[in-house]
Amino acid sequence: MDFTQVKNIAIVGLSDDPKKASYRVADYLQQKGFKIIPVNPTIETVLGEKSYSDVASIPESIQVDVVDFFRKPEAVKPYVEQAVSRGGIKGIWMQEGVVNEEAATLAREHGMEVVMDKCMMKKHKKFLGIEDTEEKKEEL
Repeated sequence: MDFTQVKNIAIVGLSDDPKKASYRVADYLQQKGFKIIPVNPTIETVLGEKSYSDVASIPESIQVDVVDFFRKPEAVKPYVEQAVSRGGIKGIWMQEGVVNEEAATLAREHGMEVVMDKCMMKKHKKFLGIEDTEEKKEEL
């Protein structure tokens, strides 16, 4: 995925707990200049951003370039279906440990790029040429 073409990232399953990988990744992305759009029906705000219950609830006025998943693999497809219905989304990113071939196929059929089982923060650090020391010690 070309990070130079990504500005707005909807993060499905973003937690407001700073100990969780989703929070650490979102915080990192936000610090690197990305607009994060939390998607979690159990919280109102996180990292200073309003949270939405699902992808379909994100107002059309908010551009979404990529939907990043911190959810169990079986929970991904309904959100991908919402992303397809919304249109204009360039990619689907499933974090480490998240693989859903059916959801990936659906996204690709609608012109979206798909990344599975990869940490967006780690890939972005590699893209920038940053040595990833802390995350090597713990699984994200």
